[in-house]
Amino acid sequence: MSERDAERSVSQTVRAQLALRDMILSGRLRPGERISELQAVDITGVSRTPVRLALVRLEDEGLLQAIPSGGFMVKAFTERDILDSIELRGTLEGLAARFAAERGVSARSLEPLKECLGDLDQLVRQDPISVEAFSAYVTMNARFHALLNELSASAPLIREIDRVSALPFASPSAFVMAQSALPEAHQILLIGQDHHRIVVDAIENREGARAEAVMREHSRLAARNLRLAIRNRTHLDLLPALALLKSSAE
Repeated sequence: MSERDAERSVSQTVRAQLALRDMILSGRLRPGERISELQAVDITGVSRTPVRLALVRLEDEGLLQAIPSGGFMVKAFTERDILDSIELRGTLEGLAARFAAERGVSARSLEPLKECLGDLDQLVRQDPISVEAFSAYVTMNARFHALLNELSASAPLIREIDRVSALPFASPSAFVMAQSALPEAHQILLIGQDHHRIVVDAIENREGARAEAVMREHSRLAARNLRLAIRNRTHLDLLPALALLKSSAE
């Protein structure tokens, strides 16, 4: 295989992976639904070899489960599965913040994180916050977390954070849009933004234990948001991936 063909295969694999992941997280592929390679080819318009690799990657992410008879099945998740994933992300992001603080970060390297913090401040000052502002917050919040993780200067750690964040509901902004319809929505964002300010201050002042503790507490806010999203099932249209969640009776 030529280098160009190899690059094309990788590109097709990523395209198929993203398309199938979107269908799962949007609820268009339901828990327990079987997906064969041929079905995935039809869905994505990508050839079988890249599709096969995409399906295996989604199995690695925990979204699919291989079936002994062949093909894959969309997995369902318990509330405990998701809470554990959020806790794991918080532990890893806490370690990233600790590394950044203890190893030291230059003022220049910290500047993009501070700029992002300022942009988030502008959004959360709005009261009430519009749906459009919540949508912008999702993007900026993801950027804040990515910038913070990069400051750890640890490629293995960043890789594991990316891996766990790909799990359903485990990303930093997984529940932001769902909470936008809640009466306490603004207060939730204010608390989260306080955490952001504290961790930036801790990193700047090289307080590793403080930075780590704040990020772990920050993930617990996401766990609280999960419980709110489950309790307020009238807003399922804002979080269609809740279809992947098993009821406690199952």
